[in-house]
Amino acid sequence: MLEPMMTKQAHDFGKVAVLMGGISAEREVSLKSGRAVLKALLSKGVDAHAVDANPNNIGCLKQQGFDRVFVALHGRWGEDGIVQGALEAVSMPYTGSGVLGCSLAMDKIRSKQIWQTLGLPTAKYRVLKSESDLDGLIDELGLPLFLKPAREGSSVGVGKVSNAQELMAAYVKTAMIGDDVLAEQFIDGAELTCGILNGKALPVVRMSTDNEFYDYQAKYLSDDTEYFCPAGLSEQLEGKVRDLAERAFKALDCSVWGRVDVMLNCDEQPLLLEVNTVPGMTNHSLLPMGAKEAGIDFPDLVIAILQSTLHQPTKSGRAL
Repeated sequence: MLEPMMTKQAHDFGKVAVLMGGISAEREVSLKSGRAVLKALLSKGVDAHAVDANPNNIGCLKQQGFDRVFVALHGRWGEDGIVQGALEAVSMPYTGSGVLGCSLAMDKIRSKQIWQTLGLPTAKYRVLKSESDLDGLIDELGLPLFLKPAREGSSVGVGKVSNAQELMAAYVKTAMIGDDVLAEQFIDGAELTCGILNGKALPVVRMSTDNEFYDYQAKYLSDDTEYFCPAGLSEQLEGKVRDLAERAFKALDCSVWGRVDVMLNCDEQPLLLEVNTVPGMTNHSLLPMGAKEAGIDFPDLVIAILQSTLHQPTKSGRAL
């Protein structure tokens, strides 16, 4: 159980903008998250307002009388440090990780490189910059394997390659996103995720789907996906996953809240996949499940995240 947090009065937050929507491939999910956050804030008496964010209105928030921002944007532009930098430029307090943490976490390749440097376990991978990089890939990583855009979330553009004949077409499709492509070994084990709140890991959630993997459809559209929290792990393994999640989150300079995705291999050893700095807050979302298991209901979770913006220095260290 996490230690209880002191809750501020609603008026202490002033006028709050809930940034949602945005311009990424995850716009629709962000709108769902933003609406849920907005409803929770209003239920707590906070003067919160929906703002469908775009590159033209971020700089106007001060003029519109907003005092702070709850960032509920997913994917590029909203979760990769760009919006965070724009908010710092106008000295606007905001929730979540700063520019560096967001940009590192959004880049799956840089995340893995940092974790490897620190000795944190992650699935084997190779960076693909062109078709010539496919040579020897199957010999190195085996089959099946996954191809992922380096800088997308919610499994956007992710493809599973089951045989050599599928490899080229799958690479071309993933590369069309516009990133380098991350080729990652297939891990035949439990899919886990661990929320982080104020630097501490929440209880682990285990996902189960009949889909080939936990893809966009399984995450947001399917009613058949199953979630288990408690995850059914031994106390020792639960503790190991939570400790790894905290270390992985901190290693990328992430802060306040987020979610760390992990796979268990056949030996039940956890391997890091990625960090989400603005995880989903929909009715299918995972971080609120972990928070609920820790005794934190959704409105209190949202308030706990927003509290981080009070008397907040900018993420670059300059006082607001």
